[in-house]
Amino acid sequence: MSTLGALRLASIAQIHGLIGRPPPAHPLLSVIAASWQEPLRIAVPILGRAIESGLYVLSLKRGDECHAEFGRQVHDGQAGIIVFASPGQTITPIGGQSEPTHEGEGWTVVFHPDLLRDGPLAAAMHQYRFFGYATREALHLTDAERTAFTGLVRQIELESSVPPDPFAPVVLTAQLQLLLTYCQRAYARQFEVRAKAGGVVAERLDRHLDEHLASAAQPGRGLPTVGSCARALGYSPDYLSDLLRAETGTSARAHIHRAVIEAAKARLLASDASASEVAYALGFEHPQHFARLFREKTGKSPGEWRRAAGTSGAVKGTSRTRKGGRSPR
Repeated sequence: MSTLGALRLASIAQIHGLIGRPPPAHPLLSVIAASWQEPLRIAVPILGRAIESGLYVLSLKRGDECHAEFGRQVHDGQAGIIVFASPGQTITPIGGQSEPTHEGEGWTVVFHPDLLRDGPLAAAMHQYRFFGYATREALHLTDAERTAFTGLVRQIELESSVPPDPFAPVVLTAQLQLLLTYCQRAYARQFEVRAKAGGVVAERLDRHLDEHLASAAQPGRGLPTVGSCARALGYSPDYLSDLLRAETGTSARAHIHRAVIEAAKARLLASDASASEVAYALGFEHPQHFARLFREKTGKSPGEWRRAAGTSGAVKGTSRTRKGGRSPR
């Protein structure tokens, strides 16, 4: 393990100095480590060293020239993938070479958050949820997508290097937004292919929720959240939710709420426990939050629902079904 302190990257100029390139033509965006550029000349040791970035990064890699560790997960850059990083993320380059190179086809687009300020892209950034994905949830490109993406990156590189004029900021951010929208579309295709291949994320989430909600309340256990479910299943929260949307048309948050309500119905029918007792058993800290969610999802208070279910001859317990009519088990 490296004994060097974390390297903090706060500007495009700092990155250019690190990789041995002249000062950037544009202070807020640069295309680096591209296969058509001069080889990198790393100025300081970075292998095994934590790099704390204050920038947005999109990096296309082919071959095995790139290895990086995000948290405890190791990611190998193989044929046609894009990995993303957002400000505040820590990356640790690892590998067997003395320093990484950019041999093989690839490129990296780096831009500062200030590039988005007061422009239309700032309002659109929330759509590009992939900046919140873990690196192991990289975007896998087809050959056609890789060709299209690389052509656009070359245009971005050219636009960022020309003398500025009144149109330059609009053109550059429009090109960047197009690249991000390409990534969004490619991820949608990737999720769709996975869903058609028989994705089982919803079934895994159902099993996890059943286990979590079936047990009595435990100190500190709390209500299941998108974050806790994502950790249990090995995904980032945004990626889990997007996978579920592709499989079932339902977000992770809505999926969890549905499971909680079904578990509440089963408890209300199976015992004489009060609504407050049911709420605490499921992990709610405040019974009024449970009552509010229950009414929002069923149109009735827990007490009203129990009386209506009892008079209609409802059997104890409920079963949960997902879009498409499949039962979790």
